[in-house]
Amino acid sequence: MTLNNDKCKQMVIMLHECSGIGWHTVQKAVAHKAWETVNGTNVADWLAIGFGRAQAETAAKRWSELFDWPQAPYKRAQELGAAVLTPYDEEYPEDLRRIPQPPWVLYALGRLELLKRPSIAMVGTRNPSAYGRHTALSLSEQLSQQGFTVVSGLARGIDSKAHEAALKGEGSTIAVLASPVDHCYPPENRSLYQQIMRDGLILSESPVGSPLHPGMFPLRNRIIAGLSLGTIVVEAAKGSGSLITADQALEMGRDVFAIPGPISSPKSEGPNSLIREGAKLVSSAGHILEEYSWLKERLAALTTPRQTVSEASGMSAEEQRIIDLLRDRPLTINELHQLTMIPFGHLSALLINLCIKRKIEQQPGAVYIAL
Repeated sequence: MTLNNDKCKQMVIMLHECSGIGWHTVQKAVAHKAWETVNGTNVADWLAIGFGRAQAETAAKRWSELFDWPQAPYKRAQELGAAVLTPYDEEYPEDLRRIPQPPWVLYALGRLELLKRPSIAMVGTRNPSAYGRHTALSLSEQLSQQGFTVVSGLARGIDSKAHEAALKGEGSTIAVLASPVDHCYPPENRSLYQQIMRDGLILSESPVGSPLHPGMFPLRNRIIAGLSLGTIVVEAAKGSGSLITADQALEMGRDVFAIPGPISSPKSEGPNSLIREGAKLVSSAGHILEEYSWLKERLAALTTPRQTVSEASGMSAEEQRIIDLLRDRPLTINELHQLTMIPFGHLSALLINLCIKRKIEQQPGAVYIAL
């Protein structure tokens, strides 16, 4: 990266993290090459390139403390181990550069190399039927095993099932958050969040420390669509956020796929409607692969066995799942059974083994904690 690009990146991150400065205002600064032409601490210089008074004052103040403010979101993100990416970084995903308003800054925790892999988004209702859950699990695992990275939003329901299954394959998964990367929302997905942080990628454009508000979810959805060659809608009622993601994918010139469902189910109204409007009906990973036959050799080259953190530490995926749950809070064997659905006999053996390995401890009342 050239020196000018370093200065540009620094300015873009600073402006992106300023309250009251949005995408178009940052674009004005980039268009005027403000990193070369503006005295950053001079309010008049920011006004001259089209900033509003409040924006100019904010930018000047923030620039003056750029190197001396330890609570800067990008510094806090780096302390967490997160990468801070702009369109001036090689790691920034090419497919995302081509959308109408690509994020100026991305904060990423996990495997950055996933941003360079062919990706498919999977979205759907937060309250899926058994049919929807099974379909999301099966299709996501198949796609990941074929080398696709599955992208979703870590929401309840279909999103969670898509991430969970994709972690089992080579393609793994990217969770795009509306919240900052250090904040898991919804909180009940904490153990899945931790698993993705280890074996997948957590991604957000929200600066660390920023509060979560409803307007962040549509912005998050455009990133999900923008990262992906196509978007699969599993189950979605009319007017749902999943359909917004599908609309955004269409506007970007990306493919939209839909899983057909019973005509009597409100949860199938969304995908069935998309199919009537021209979305591609799919029921297996094979249908997706047919659309991207030109990726066959690249996907084959990407599906070489890799060792997960769990395997490297000598623990099975089930053992790691138990540890992740116990890191959130102490649990009884009954609670662990409800959360994992591991049969009692096998679960009991796993707990004994983890106690022997000194990974967990049994406390009075048959309550287990992580060590």
